[in-house]
Amino acid sequence: MDCEALRTRSARHPRPAGLALQYGTAGFRARAELLDHVVFRMGLLAALRSKALAATIGIMVTASHNPEEDNGVKLVDPLGEMLHPSWEEYATQLANAEEQELQKVITEICQKAAVDLHKDASVFIGRDTRPSSKKLSQSVIDGIQVLGGQYHDYGLVTTPQLHYMVCCQNTQGQYGKATLEGYYEKLSKAFMELMKQSHCSGESQKHLKIDCANGIGALKLSEMKPYFPPEVLIHIYNDGTKEKLNHLCGADFVKVHQKPPGGLDMKPNERCCSFDGDADRIVYYYKDTAGHFHLIDGDKIATLISIFLKELLAKVKQDFKMAVVQTAYANGNSTRYLQETLKVPVHCVKTGVKHLHHKAQEFDVGVYFEANGHGTVLFSKAAETKIRQLAKEEKDDEKREAAKMLENMIDMINQTVGDAVSDMLVIEAILALKGLTVQQWDALYTDLPNRLLKVQVADRRVIDTTDAERRALTPPGLQEKIDALVKKYKLSRAFVRPSGTEDVVRIYAEADTQENADALAHEVSLAVFHLAGGKGAPPQP
Repeated sequence: MDCEALRTRSARHPRPAGLALQYGTAGFRARAELLDHVVFRMGLLAALRSKALAATIGIMVTASHNPEEDNGVKLVDPLGEMLHPSWEEYATQLANAEEQELQKVITEICQKAAVDLHKDASVFIGRDTRPSSKKLSQSVIDGIQVLGGQYHDYGLVTTPQLHYMVCCQNTQGQYGKATLEGYYEKLSKAFMELMKQSHCSGESQKHLKIDCANGIGALKLSEMKPYFPPEVLIHIYNDGTKEKLNHLCGADFVKVHQKPPGGLDMKPNERCCSFDGDADRIVYYYKDTAGHFHLIDGDKIATLISIFLKELLAKVKQDFKMAVVQTAYANGNSTRYLQETLKVPVHCVKTGVKHLHHKAQEFDVGVYFEANGHGTVLFSKAAETKIRQLAKEEKDDEKREAAKMLENMIDMINQTVGDAVSDMLVIEAILALKGLTVQQWDALYTDLPNRLLKVQVADRRVIDTTDAERRALTPPGLQEKIDALVKKYKLSRAFVRPSGTEDVVRIYAEADTQENADALAHEVSLAVFHLAGGKGAPPQP
């Protein structure tokens, strides 16, 4: 390690005094002007991780659905998965180290993680469309170069595209070509093969309005348009030319506010969807003839995909294990529908994509979505190999055709991470193949009315949970109180969990009516306020 070079380069990216940040599920996120030293140091960390694993590592500059003034950075591991938890700790140490401690911290990481600094390093870089992203990605490059690493800067890409490139590179092209053209070709080819089987009815079925959150999704969808067949009519709104990123639009806005985004004119029964700022989440919605807004969130997306995959798996007659993975936030009626009507096993895990992804890897076909619209499908190596073999060699026509469809699904799904573009193609193909309208999809089951609240507390660590965050262990008496409150309402449940980022406790409640869900959520929030050290005035109904 060239200590002099590290000192001089690092001095160009000084750390603001007293700033401490924590690497979480989404990497680091903060106001853009506070992040220069962090992204420089993550360039260092990416080079170290690459040397440790002798593989290409990804680094993405984005703050996803946060306001445009924010930014962030996250690392991508060799198979396109999120950074390993043991290295999240190193990321936090490195980001918060005093200037003069930097060299010492790097040496400690090298010792703990057995990093040989003489090895080569290779890093792929991507960024979103925020005004601050270009300069920050330059700081990443500074960090990589100090440790003698090589880099490839993909420039403007969606977060899932970068995950995809990293996976392609480290599988020596087995997963696909590590270029944007490779990504567009692989997904669109699989999509067109599937659409050949559809006998889609009516002109209106072919139109889809897409709110791109004034973000990177608009740019990349426009680039991909020429790859689509002419019968796919996508209309891009909130393309970033006029308004600010994520401002009154995007998947997060639509999901939280339960209303259509600005900048998109909805007519009754038109199929619409929203991406988030870095295009790794998607939600669908429509307005009925009475003008009521209907949201189709991640739970219903997982259900649609599960129905389709289950039918195809039944046709290929293989003993594949399929399951759906959810968090406690999944609507109770979605869980009921999957288990009781579809007869698909459902597993509940802690909140956070990494927990869902990890659990989904246990099955031949693992479907996971968070209610916010982030999710994908994972296929085991054994299942994928068998499906591809059947698609090629199976003599029975029905079995072979089903295997071919499954093979195209595998190629269209970005298995590295939730991907709004890929998920959109999967949904559009399934709706066309099954001849379903957006209303019929929505009518599979009715969501139980629910309410999300948060209560400010002095210290969120007083709440400790178990059973995939569905039950509170501490403070004493809280869970008993929640149990008693839940008993008062029909079809009800409620849980509380500490926020991962701030001193607030999040409360979720559902019941047979909106009035009851609201009442239950309020009563639980009062219990949290009194038993878990609430701050300020008690919650008002």
